[in-house]
Amino acid sequence: MNAPDLSRRGAEWLLHALRPALDPGTAEPPGLLLPARTWLRAALLALLLALTVGFTAGAIAIPLNIFDPRPAPFVASALGLLQAAPLLFAARWPLRAWRVSAAGHLLGAFALQERYFWPWPVTSWLAFLVILFFTAVGHERRVTAGVGAATVVGLIAPAVAIGAMPDWYGLILAGLVGLALAFGDAIRGRYVAELSLRRQEELRRRDLARQAVLEERARIARELHDVVAHHMSVIAMQAEAAPFRIPDLPDEARRTFGVVRDAAREALAETRRVVGLLRSDDDGAERAPRPGLDRLDDLVASARRSGLEATATVVGVPRPMAAGVDLSAYRIVQESLSNAARHAPGARVRIEVRYDADALRLTVADDGPREEPGESHGGGHGLVGMRERVAMLGGTLTAGPREGGGWTVAADLPYDAVG
Repeated sequence: MNAPDLSRRGAEWLLHALRPALDPGTAEPPGLLLPARTWLRAALLALLLALTVGFTAGAIAIPLNIFDPRPAPFVASALGLLQAAPLLFAARWPLRAWRVSAAGHLLGAFALQERYFWPWPVTSWLAFLVILFFTAVGHERRVTAGVGAATVVGLIAPAVAIGAMPDWYGLILAGLVGLALAFGDAIRGRYVAELSLRRQEELRRRDLARQAVLEERARIARELHDVVAHHMSVIAMQAEAAPFRIPDLPDEARRTFGVVRDAAREALAETRRVVGLLRSDDDGAERAPRPGLDRLDDLVASARRSGLEATATVVGVPRPMAAGVDLSAYRIVQESLSNAARHAPGARVRIEVRYDADALRLTVADDGPREEPGESHGGGHGLVGMRERVAMLGGTLTAGPREGGGWTVAADLPYDAVG
């Protein structure tokens, strides 16, 4: 490749690198540099205000007192404001602040090129380095690289070429620019990584909650399948046996019982087909007898074996209830005891089963230290499953901390719920 081609390729690469920094349409960061907390935001703005006042005053005063010959006061003031004052809004609009400050430094390089071997006041350059840091923190690496290239090529190189600045000093300034941008980029990388981890954790938490809902619904569907299958089997058997148990049954009644029997068998077969896939993973466990509140004593005994001081009280006269209500009541008490053993080991737990006139009322309360199961580190989603069951039956459920410590779960299940 000949020299003209190399020059053309180099120019194209340079323009490509500079475009993100010089393009006015480049978007500013959406508040990345400003802390979320009010007092931190106020402290940062106060610090920037103090630095801006000090650096700007120094950028104006140094040329008027050190440079020889001294520039006109108007020129020194205008250049000082352009070079250092943009630091005030660098935390909110870093790229715009860099553009204004870089333009001021470039004008200073041309206006004061013969005044001093370094045409910029120290304070204005310090402000410029801080602006570079904010630019790297606030923008992606592509923009940061463009800002660095534009600073070296468009600012430091002309100062070396047209002024009295030595080459080695230009290299030092280029190195400072690189350090400021690298430090800002490292801060941004850490912030972006932490933000990504928080978002991933939030997505994981939502996925776990959604998975818990789906698993509990599948479990409810399997258990309801047992209930529905039992009743549909009874209907089918009664409809088939009716013509034999009732003598002189009219033909129309026989046909009606036949229709009922066939519909029950078809519904039973369809129910088994739909729920069959849900049962496939743990079919063996689902063959156990369907539990209910008649096994409350077994739950209390199991809780005691796990270390809880559990007691159960039944208020009112037990009454027949829908199979789904009985099963859901058992599962709610079971899950509440499991959560108590997990989050409040050794606590005293009181279970109350109250048979009121219109609904079955369950209360499980413990007096140990507790945090919500659905939000604990590594915990399950027990409340999710309980809410699914109660919502399915048209009941209500409340769960939360007790005054003085501990946790309470209370559920109201209507007797007439479809179960």
